Amino acid sequence: MHPFLVILHLAAAVMLLLWAVRMVRTGMERAHGPALRDALRQAKGGRFGMALAGMFLAVLLQSSTAVAVLAAGFAASGLLGASMGLAALLGADLGSALVVRILAFDLSELIPLLLLTGCVLFLKFEARQVRQLGRIILGIGFVLLSLKMIGEATAPLRHSEALPAVITYLQGDPLTAFALAALLTWAMHSSVAMVLLLASLAGAGLLPFNAALPMVLGANLGAGLIAVWLTRGLSIEARRIPMGNLVFRAIGAGAALLALWAARPPLDWLGAAPESRIVNAHVLFNAALLALALPFTGPMQALTALLLPRPPVVADPVQTRPRSALDRSTVRIPSLALASAKRELLLMGETVEQMYRPVIDLLAGAQDGQIAALRALDEEVNRRHTEIKLFIAEVNRGELKREDARRSIELTNFAINLEHIGDIIAKMLLPLAEERNRLGLRFSDEGWAEITRLHERVLANMQMAMNVLISADIDSAEQLMREKEVLRKLERDSQNRHLKRLQTGNPASMATSNMHLELVRAFKEINSLLVTVAHPILAEQGLILESRLAGRNSQMQEQPA
Repeated sequence: MHPFLVILHLAAAVMLLLWAVRMVRTGMERAHGPALRDALRQAKGGRFGMALAGMFLAVLLQSSTAVAVLAAGFAASGLLGASMGLAALLGADLGSALVVRILAFDLSELIPLLLLTGCVLFLKFEARQVRQLGRIILGIGFVLLSLKMIGEATAPLRHSEALPAVITYLQGDPLTAFALAALLTWAMHSSVAMVLLLASLAGAGLLPFNAALPMVLGANLGAGLIAVWLTRGLSIEARRIPMGNLVFRAIGAGAALLALWAARPPLDWLGAAPESRIVNAHVLFNAALLALALPFTGPMQALTALLLPRPPVVADPVQTRPRSALDRSTVRIPSLALASAKRELLLMGETVEQMYRPVIDLLAGAQDGQIAALRALDEEVNRRHTEIKLFIAEVNRGELKREDARRSIELTNFAINLEHIGDIIAKMLLPLAEERNRLGLRFSDEGWAEITRLHERVLANMQMAMNVLISADIDSAEQLMREKEVLRKLERDSQNRHLKRLQTGNPASMATSNMHLELVRAFKEINSLLVTVAHPILAEQGLILESRLAGRNSQMQEQPA
């Protein structure tokens, strides 16, 4: 086979592996995101309990990086300390290694069954949980398929004349092999995919174990770099957790590499096949790192405070206003002016999402400073709302085509609705979070699951609404419109279940009854305001009648023959 085709097949197999790992993670997040977050936030048993929670989440999400980002987000909200977050990440590292161990088994016979089952669940069912289960099963099937493809794609390399020279060099320079694997893992953003790739190459006879082992250690260092990179824009408190984990990994990987170079211990007991030894060495390294580093998460917290000190607060008398996309020079050109207003609406929507996203965490444990910061964002939302209205009013003073005049009204109406959402968050949801924490109230487990599920659904719809605003895509608008009925049903079901809990005398439900009902009602109202962005798009196509979705088939039937 031509070398170019070999490289093409191998690159395609690796990209399929990366996509498949991501597919499993996103399916799990969409299906059970709130429950997974609660598992980490509410983990008990001190550092050991947090490590178990992190390991459990990493196995489910097939990613220790996802757990790192989750823990960093909790740290940014003040819900998780650096020491406990580090314990969770150490457990997540081991969980990620266990995922590699499971996927490395020869399960190729299951590929057809997994692909068939996943496709049926994803394509033939409407329920979101069932569809996400199908996504997860499909992702696992694609992982196994990609590993099989890697083995087939690398078969011609066994006869390559250049490969022995490369392998000989890596065997003689473990430091280069270590650094190369760390860099590749960071570039791939997946240590699971990287270690599986190394195991596949070893299984194909292309990578000797003594060259692969330093690369496994490098992959572990690269995995720590991924989390540091992804959280670089968060607060200092959030960044300290992945930084501490990176220091632990660097020390552990460096010590293991030095021991391999100096002592050259026999490692045949790790397995008979080269690929098994690689995967088992990866699991052993992370298990040893967890056992040795877990007692030192406290000192590491202090070290990260030195490495990432809080910057001094400098009072700036000149407050820098948030950027604005409104371009006054386009007022006399309606098409450009309305495009400018749409960009400003996007910024307004981003600010509203910044206010809404942490609400669920604040309901679990808020601090006055966090709530004050969100109320400050509401002031920005109000300012953008006012400026958009005045800007569009100025545009309307000129001569506008009918289409531009209609669009200006639609943009103004959506700005009003976004401002109303900001008010709901600032004047209803944040006071409820303050009240819950001031009184020390606790929702029932069932009630809290309902609240988190509603919050997640509305958050996803908020992002969809912004996409609809930009793309004006009819299918997305239809999907967003259907979400209005879905939220109405979820609200009704939650209210009915809540009333049944009251009838059974559930003390937590009785204590939080008014709060529960107000939260559910607020989430539904926010969703209804978001859905309005789809109304004009569907109305223009004749797909909406009296605020209800009309099927495309019915529209076709109404047209004269």
